[in-house]
Amino acid sequence: MAVSAVCPLTTRGSSNCGRKQIVTFNVVGVSDTLEIMNLITCFLGAAFAINIGGFDRHYTVHVPPSYNGKTPVPVVVMLHGGGGTSQAAATETGWGAKADKEGFLAVFPDAMARDPAKSGSFARNPQLWNDGSDRFYPGQKAPDDVAFLNAMLDELSAKFNVDVRRIFFTGFSNGASMSFRFGAEASKRIAAIAPVAGACWLEKVKLERPVPMCYLTGAADPLNLIEGGVPKMLGGSSDKVRAKPKPPVRDSIRKWTEALGAPATSTSTTETNGVHIERYGANVVYVIVAGQGHTWAGGKSLLPEFMVGKTTDKLNAADFIWEFFKDRPMPGTRH
Repeated sequence: MAVSAVCPLTTRGSSNCGRKQIVTFNVVGVSDTLEIMNLITCFLGAAFAINIGGFDRHYTVHVPPSYNGKTPVPVVVMLHGGGGTSQAAATETGWGAKADKEGFLAVFPDAMARDPAKSGSFARNPQLWNDGSDRFYPGQKAPDDVAFLNAMLDELSAKFNVDVRRIFFTGFSNGASMSFRFGAEASKRIAAIAPVAGACWLEKVKLERPVPMCYLTGAADPLNLIEGGVPKMLGGSSDKVRAKPKPPVRDSIRKWTEALGAPATSTSTTETNGVHIERYGANVVYVIVAGQGHTWAGGKSLLPEFMVGKTTDKLNAADFIWEFFKDRPMPGTRH
């Protein structure tokens, strides 16, 4: 039997981001769907599409070389920032390399462009998550991103051997805001979240089960101001799409600590090499990195410094977040 798949050449740290090829495997004597999927994905990973509300929604799965389809593995879902793409998020954050080292699936979904009939563009037609802020879709129906992400998780569990106790969400900027929203609305299936440089736009966070949260941001981020305010590029420019004032970062921390019943004030504070860490009990962590702009700590920025500020090597966000995630599975059995 011949099996074909569209596979992105983005796994194992490949620099050929976005290139795809049709790969055909000749499988003899194997009838189990999961075993066939293992053969396709264990080396290359795969790109998938789900139809939600009449629109094809897309995501890419980075599969570590250790994946064998027999042992359940964790999942880390990375939500890109506003105007970004799944490919950009994979390039900027280093989650693929971390997945290879630690043995989890790294998943990169794509938000919909404001005009889904046209190609996405950072400036003209940005891909944006419906994060609960009511910023992006005046006069038009907003996409149901919660439904998309839930359907994606259902499909992941059907196609891969997923440890359903260890499904984690992280995101950057608008993707961070979406991770707050999804962590709240899908708390029964999310083990923990790690928003980076985004706001929790929900008026009040209500959780069906406790979801630990680790929050990271840069102290010099012009688009995620610590004290809140209108996001602006370093040069002072803004736009109608992204110009709604953000709440102070501590408002987002407060909403989550209240939802968890965690202490209202930090129970421990440390600062090393410009990395300020506050802990609110065991399951809320707030990290501020000195000098860092609107970038992913320890990663790359595809936008220039004069727009978003400096990158940093004071902290590797993927490493830090994974250390937080790996010790916080949901209770219960894996299946």
